Amino acid sequence: MEERERQCNGEERSDVQSPTGQSAMAGERSRTSTWRNGQCVASVSTSSWLTPTFDFSHCRTLLETNGFQIPAEDFEGPLHLALDHPSVKRYLLFNSNVFNFILAPLLYLVLWCAVYSTLHMYLEGSTANFWVLCLCVSLLSIILTAAIILIFYYSNKEINMNTDVRLVGVNEHMVRNGLLLGVADWVHKCRGKLQLFCVYWDLSPCLNCLVETLDDMSFVRDQVQNKLKKRMSHLVLVTEVATLDPEDGLQDEEVPEEERPLLVEGREISSSTSQREDSKLKKHFSLMPDATLSNQDIAYQLLMTYGALYVRLLVSNKLPAPSRRPSAAGKNHSTSSLCLCEYVELKVLQ
Repeated sequence: MEERERQCNGEERSDVQSPTGQSAMAGERSRTSTWRNGQCVASVSTSSWLTPTFDFSHCRTLLETNGFQIPAEDFEGPLHLALDHPSVKRYLLFNSNVFNFILAPLLYLVLWCAVYSTLHMYLEGSTANFWVLCLCVSLLSIILTAAIILIFYYSNKEINMNTDVRLVGVNEHMVRNGLLLGVADWVHKCRGKLQLFCVYWDLSPCLNCLVETLDDMSFVRDQVQNKLKKRMSHLVLVTEVATLDPEDGLQDEEVPEEERPLLVEGREISSSTSQREDSKLKKHFSLMPDATLSNQDIAYQLLMTYGALYVRLLVSNKLPAPSRRPSAAGKNHSTSSLCLCEYVELKVLQ
């Protein structure tokens, strides 16, 4: 992970030169001949562990130095909406690896006290039995703590609704510029490091490969749809949509502000605010591709849905082992051992 960070922010200029000697700033053609899928272009850390906030403008500056000219409205705007929400910041804090690192000894102490208070009544109060009790309680607490930590570790390999899914919309903008974004964190020297990684990725080879796979599975389309339903039915976004009454808006616009009575202005404002809160509706959006879509649309939606998760596992060196089947030969379009299209096939279609 630390090596990946050095490759992102400590890249030499010789690595951003095309084989013809031209700079990557020369244009899209030079950039595509320079970067390979899976190479980290830039990464930024949060300013503080307690307040996980990324400097998006600095990240865009790093991308510009590597030849990626991205407008601020296509980069900083979607990222602010995705990662700057207070609830997302709280989640990043309490779900970070350094918080789990602090939580482990506390969990051990709580389990030790709970198990000891439960078992001590069944043993006599002799000194020998006391030490046997302490030893058994310690071993049981260690086993339970290790099991819980392993559950947290393997759950981090699953798609995260608070970060990975929120970056789907951002990656739809970034993939047009040959980039995929992901958020990853790890503990180094008892300090947590939460980073936003920008990885170069040309989506067209993966898209064509995944479309071919779906075409080959067209004769078992019902089986494919059952697999998508089984593995993606839980990926549901819940958003609040405010519905404003147009008649209330017209009434407010018809009365000039200077003619409104001052004594009831606060009451009107509070009542209108409460009405707006009551008029909010919750809508559910499923990330599972619709069966009526074409194979190309389904493939694109799958790649976008799992793009941020793939980047997080890629930079953390947590990608699963690649398939050794002969049919998987020639499908790897990246510098890593497992390509994005291969990961989607392994995650969803197998």
